[in-house]
Amino acid sequence: MTAPRVVSLAPSATATVTALGAADTLVGVTHHCGPPAEAGAAHAEAARDGKLPEAVGGWLNPDLDRVADLEPDVVLTSDGLQADLGDAWRERGLDVRHREPATLNEVIEAFAARGADVGDPGAGERLAEESRSRLDRIAEAVADRPRPTVYCEEWSDPPMAAGNWVPGAVRAAGGRYPFVDPGERSREVDLASVEAADPDHVVVHVCGHGDRIDPATVEGRNWTVDAPVHVIEDSLLNQPSPALIDGIERLAELFHPGAVA
Repeated sequence: MTAPRVVSLAPSATATVTALGAADTLVGVTHHCGPPAEAGAAHAEAARDGKLPEAVGGWLNPDLDRVADLEPDVVLTSDGLQADLGDAWRERGLDVRHREPATLNEVIEAFAARGADVGDPGAGERLAEESRSRLDRIAEAVADRPRPTVYCEEWSDPPMAAGNWVPGAVRAAGGRYPFVDPGERSREVDLASVEAADPDHVVVHVCGHGDRIDPATVEGRNWTVDAPVHVIEDSLLNQPSPALIDGIERLAELFHPGAVA
């Protein structure tokens, strides 16, 4: 069977396709996707041979003509902000596979769906099962430990408590998250409400900033929160890709040092 030609217009889709071992199907990605680091030696070889996917613009403003010129068999999108864009591509006759997970369980289900999207449903099922097994190991490791209260900040100006799958991620890591319910969108928070919750940990993962945030900018706020501030690479929590499982393992180690091997 000929491998499909895939254009990924979402960083999470690009990362997931790469984790599926299907990076070589990517003929187009956005500027925001970055190089699929997990591809390792195969990616380095492709770079030398000039066979990397073509950049087709930003994830919210890709060039539709460039996408069409690549003659993709499938176009991958994600997030509600890309839903309308998907409709425009369908009008051009493109096969658009839109995945919009809102909870941790839906993120894992989307791994399996992405496998089917790129013609390898078996790889998708294996990735989903591996992710569930990793979460089961974390759950077993933290099961009998006290659950600290955790505040996760996705944006700092104004401060926004992270939603979607992050509440489930915190709970999976053995924490308690009273700020947003699983599946709800991230929302602006009053710092007084954060103080009232008295968090044991503050996790900062500002969207689009990687780990380039000085914790002093949060530690020095005019608030009465006496908790360590952890700056986390934002893709580990903000991206519904296999990186999220890495992020949950990272959180578990922060909340319960030594519990997760």
